Amino acid sequence: MANHVHSQPRYSEQLMLRPFRRRDVGTFHDAVSASLSELQPWLPWIEGYDRGFAQRFIRDSVTSWAEARAYDFTVRPLTELDRHIGNVSVWPTSNQNGTGEVGYWIRSDETGRGYGSEAAAVAIAIGFEELGFHKVVLRIAVGNAASERIAEKLGFTYEGILRDEVKVRDEWLDHTSWSLLDTEWAEARASLGAEDTYL
Repeated sequence: MANHVHSQPRYSEQLMLRPFRRRDVGTFHDAVSASLSELQPWLPWIEGYDRGFAQRFIRDSVTSWAEARAYDFTVRPLTELDRHIGNVSVWPTSNQNGTGEVGYWIRSDETGRGYGSEAAAVAIAIGFEELGFHKVVLRIAVGNAASERIAEKLGFTYEGILRDEVKVRDEWLDHTSWSLLDTEWAEARASLGAEDTYL
């Protein structure tokens, strides 16, 4: 399994994705602030969110990339490249077994335009084609129907329920588990009409 991802921007039909830079704090903070009520039920880091968190996240993201632990991307529309509209990340979870995970979110006023599935497809392509994963996993909080629709659209197989997987405030959330194998990726990619994008 490889452990290097190039840091040049990636382009798809509607989006540009690139690693975070320290000057992205303002536009990242704006996107999270605009989406707090929608993100709050699903993500533990939303509790007490402030601009300081945005600064720490981007600092840690740059470090994680340099250490090949995780690869976070800022998601931006091609029509407005200075506007952060969400995150997508890919990271290894088992080098021995060639397994990795992808996570994503899109700011609330930009949902419903296909950005989530398009950005996730870029991260999945990186997982299989650059990092050499055998399997990519998605873990989605039960009740997060929008994220589950993305998993289905991208050809993932539902595997079951992970009980009490993440604690958000004082509540334990179950997560659904989804997977896509390297042998299934070519077909999934073709079904998206994305054979020549997400590079």
